[in-house]
Amino acid sequence: MHKKGVEEAVTPLHDLSAVDLIAGYRAKQFSPSEVLEDVLEHVAAWEPHLKALYAFDPDAAREAAKASTARWTGGEPSGPLDGVPVTIKDNIATKGVPVPLGAASVKLVPAEKDAPPAARLREAGAIIFAKTTMPDYGMLSSGLSSFHALARNPWNLAKNPGGSSAGAGAAAAAGYGPLHLGTDIGGSVRLPAGWCGLVGLKPSFGRVPIEPAYVGRVAGPMTRTVDDCALMMSVIAKPDRRDGMSLPAEPLNWKGLEKSPRKLRIGLMLDPGVGQPLEKPVRDVAVKAAKAFESAGAVITEVDGILTREMLDGLDNFWRARMWDDLSKLTPAEQAKVLPYIFKWGQSGAKLSGVDVIRGFNQTMAIRAAASKLFCELDYVISPTAPNVNYPAEWASPTNDPMKPFEHIAYTVPWNMSENPAISINGGYDAKGFPIGVQIVGRRFDDIGVLGIAKAFEGLRGPQRPWPSPPAK
Repeated sequence: MHKKGVEEAVTPLHDLSAVDLIAGYRAKQFSPSEVLEDVLEHVAAWEPHLKALYAFDPDAAREAAKASTARWTGGEPSGPLDGVPVTIKDNIATKGVPVPLGAASVKLVPAEKDAPPAARLREAGAIIFAKTTMPDYGMLSSGLSSFHALARNPWNLAKNPGGSSAGAGAAAAAGYGPLHLGTDIGGSVRLPAGWCGLVGLKPSFGRVPIEPAYVGRVAGPMTRTVDDCALMMSVIAKPDRRDGMSLPAEPLNWKGLEKSPRKLRIGLMLDPGVGQPLEKPVRDVAVKAAKAFESAGAVITEVDGILTREMLDGLDNFWRARMWDDLSKLTPAEQAKVLPYIFKWGQSGAKLSGVDVIRGFNQTMAIRAAASKLFCELDYVISPTAPNVNYPAEWASPTNDPMKPFEHIAYTVPWNMSENPAISINGGYDAKGFPIGVQIVGRRFDDIGVLGIAKAFEGLRGPQRPWPSPPAK
């Protein structure tokens, strides 16, 4: 909460959680207009260094905040997020704003309407003051883009924020307000959340309607606290007929996160089965998290990963072919604008046969079967979010090799294909103070349980280090 005691440190408005902002509005401690101005001032200090934002519109945000302030003054807020600043990823449509998908090759056509999660946030009274940056077509774990400026990590500007929800991760860690919406088809919410010290939830497939819908693709919150993540989910996890794969309405209690780890069967997955080697600081943080749960009464069992080389390479082939389907429709001039890394990777899909592609797609079903078998004996799985601590800001991925693009997603991508909810939460830091994410995975549709276990871990983990401050002028 925003303290005003003389001897107590005052939490800046931009650093307050959404839960605390709503409580402060209700108590008339501050107004949405005051909060927005503090956020905008903080953005001005950080953004020249981070390059996290796209379609930044402070004037429209001020008008929205003014209207929200009037509603709170009258005691009639419009919804559960009235007056809370929010950012939305480039690829989630907002009315009147082009959707470049992070790529200079995409024609800039204003969106006709809000995509489902953006519509739910606006209906709830959230103030959408900016979109956030992403790499070309969302196919990189990086802040590198042919359309947007290079996004950087506020914990260390020489490092990558991860992706594809790159700008969202950087913005959340830097304190551009409490709520940020990303998308995830292989780790694109959880990976930047891990590398930026955040809470990032990949909900169960279909829990949050999205447009366009696709196999494994979800939208999810990126926040600093589990409570804020749950608050955002209470708004965006509502059915929308535009998504033919969305789940039916279900009366979920997003405030009911009290969950004891006692007697829960939790698997510790340190070896995903394939991919980049696990770096020791990451392993140490994951093991420490498992021991914390064990001390709270959970039964911890080390388990093998479910991903195989055939599975990961199959997904790679399928996604290359899918990317080439899009790239092949561009003119030569448009193709020349695509990030070279992405074009080289996608172009290799042209050489794949139809059988290669269908074999690749069929690996999604193999992953689903392996995940189902794993969760027959377990309630939850803990793992690293990513195998590495960090990597250079200028790299397209942790390997920086378009022929080996997905070696770092072995911990995250299985749960997109199997549809399980998975959350990344900061588990600790390396020797230089860089955050390291821990992933918690639950059974399909157990989104509340995953949030509850993450909430329990917040208490077991102890206090966080201070969030990074803008560089001195």
